[in-house]
Amino acid sequence: MNGEPEVHEEFEARLKAYEGRPAAATGVGRDPVNEPMIRHWCEAMGDTSPAYTGPDAIAPPTMLQAWTMAGLSRRPERTAAYDELLRLLDESGYDAVVATDCEQEYLRPLRPGDEITFDSVIESVSDLKTTKLGAGHFVTTRTDIRAGGELAGTHRFRILKYAPARRSRRPKELRPRPVINRDNAGFWEGVARHELLIQRCTGCGDLRFPWLPGCNSCGCLEWDTVEASGEGTVYSYVVMHHPPFPAFEPPYAVGLIELAEGVRMVSNVVGVPYDKVRIGMPVRLEFRRYDDALVLPVFQGVTR
Repeated sequence: MNGEPEVHEEFEARLKAYEGRPAAATGVGRDPVNEPMIRHWCEAMGDTSPAYTGPDAIAPPTMLQAWTMAGLSRRPERTAAYDELLRLLDESGYDAVVATDCEQEYLRPLRPGDEITFDSVIESVSDLKTTKLGAGHFVTTRTDIRAGGELAGTHRFRILKYAPARRSRRPKELRPRPVINRDNAGFWEGVARHELLIQRCTGCGDLRFPWLPGCNSCGCLEWDTVEASGEGTVYSYVVMHHPPFPAFEPPYAVGLIELAEGVRMVSNVVGVPYDKVRIGMPVRLEFRRYDDALVLPVFQGVTR
């Protein structure tokens, strides 16, 4: 539509009328909870907890959504109500979308052999909110995941449907700031000193990255740090071509780097052409300043 998005009480009421309506048809997991998927997940995440192996194994709780995914060959069946809601927002000027966050609640562990069913509802549509991206409405869907008919967990997914804010002039684009909290502040303090610090559990001695409040292996809450040597290899990588993102110049390589100490971290691979990055390529840590307030650890590719 032309001009400002439609905003009035009648429109808000139309949006609210979608709350509680199904967002996706009741589904059945493509596979039962199974050991191979658990193993692949743990290997990808570097999670070595003994709870996920052996005869009494459970699935990692954070795999909850994995058991409901449709896969690459098909898409979930959205309901007419959900499509209508998105179309209403589009036609009213809120035609841009961004995923904002998700929440999961775990009610009981899932075990190999569990048959999964799930259904999704439109839980809430917010009143008009003003954000830096523009004015819009947050749409939250809730998916209830069941095993053998028993509720095992919930997954909430939230998007913002918004009308992009108009800017009179384009400001200088800065790289996104890292989210710093009480659990990882020590890591970023180390980066400011040009030190890459890895947490070490003082209970069992396991190293861990990213930083966590407790040890995945033994549960100990006490830890200290060791400084990484800076040597590593490319464990996996992707080359980003699209979509373009302000402050980044595609194409560029993003690598999952396996440090010499055995932990892995995600960062840019620099100093070599993006199409020359390879799995197993040696890399060396360097700290790169991107603006007055931002220093990041990146990895220089080492060509032989």
